[in-house]
Amino acid sequence: MKIATRTALFLFALGTGSVIFAESAPLVIAHRGASGYLPEHTLEAKAYAHALGAHYLEQDLVLTKDDVPVVLHDIYLDTVTDVARKFPERKRADGRYYAIDLTLAEVKQLQVTERFNAKTGAPVYPKRFPAGQSTFQISTLEEELQLIQGLNRSTGRTTGIYPEIKQPKWHRAQGHDISKIVLPILTRYGYATRADACFVQCFELAEVRRLRGELGWRGRLIMLIEAKSKGEDGTDNNQLCTAAGLKELAELVDGIGPAIGRIVTWPAAGAAPKVSDLVTLAHAAKLAVHPYTIRKDELPKNCPSVAALHVALFSDAGIDGVFTDFTDVTVAWLNYSPAGKALKKRP
Repeated sequence: MKIATRTALFLFALGTGSVIFAESAPLVIAHRGASGYLPEHTLEAKAYAHALGAHYLEQDLVLTKDDVPVVLHDIYLDTVTDVARKFPERKRADGRYYAIDLTLAEVKQLQVTERFNAKTGAPVYPKRFPAGQSTFQISTLEEELQLIQGLNRSTGRTTGIYPEIKQPKWHRAQGHDISKIVLPILTRYGYATRADACFVQCFELAEVRRLRGELGWRGRLIMLIEAKSKGEDGTDNNQLCTAAGLKELAELVDGIGPAIGRIVTWPAAGAAPKVSDLVTLAHAAKLAVHPYTIRKDELPKNCPSVAALHVALFSDAGIDGVFTDFTDVTVAWLNYSPAGKALKKRP
C-alpha cells in the first residue's frame, strides 16, 4: 500500500560532495514495531507492523556480554522480561539487570512481555497485550533483518529499517564498542549508503560525529533530540534546535528526530495547538524531521485526540514522517482523513 504520493526531495552534503535522494513522504515509522498491539521489539510486532503498511521499522540496539547486537529498547532487561526470576544473581548494585551482563544464549532463555514497572509489576500501558500471555523472545539484529528482508521479498513491498545505536558512551565505558559492531552488520545486509532504505539514529552528538567521521558511515543518519535540555552524554538539545545548531547538524546528518513536544504543544484543554518553528528551521537547513512518538493511549498533555495530533504534526507543522506505536492509525489518517488526503495534493 502506498501511503502517500507527495514526494519530498532533500539535498544533503557529505564531505566528498552533495547527495540527493527522493523519499515518499510522509513516512510512517513503526516505533518498536506494532508496539501498540504486541510486545515491543519482538519479531511478531515487526511482522505485524510490516503488514499494517509501515514504511520503516525501528530497531533499538544494545549489546550482550558476548557482543551480539540485540533488539531491545533499553540497556536494561527488567522491564520487559522475566530476567529477575531466571537470573536473580545478575542484579547489579543499583538493582537493575543489564543486557550486557548476559550472553546471547542466556538472553534467549528470557520470556519477553509487555512493558511493566520493574518495582510494582504493573503494566505501563494497561490496555495493551496482556502481560505474560503467549511466548515471545528477544531477537538479534541479524534475525530481525532476515525477517524484514524475507517479508519484503514475499510481499513485494520494500519496508526499510531504522536502527538506533543505544547509549554508545555507556557501552564503551563497559568495554564494548557498539557502533563498531553494528555498522558492519548493516553493511553486510545491504544497508550502507544513502540510496538504501535505512536511517541510523542516535541521541549522542559526539557519537553521531564519530559515526560520520572515524567510523565512515555513509548511509542516512538522524540526530535524535530529547525533550529535556541536556542529554546524559552532555548533548545540548536546546542548542541543536536553534538555526545555528541545525546548520551545524546539516553537515553531519540527514535529519532530526525530536520529541513531539519540541514541535507542538497544547497550552490548555480546548486551546489550539502551539506549533514551534523547529520544522521550518530544519527544512531551511535541508534536514528531514521525524518526531517521536504517536500513542493513541498516551497523548500529549491537553491534546484532544489522536486525529488532532496528526493534524498538528503533519498539516500544521509539516513534518516529513513520524514514529508511531499504532501503524494502522497513522496509515489510516494519512490515507482516508480529509487532512491526510490533502497532503497528497501538495507539490
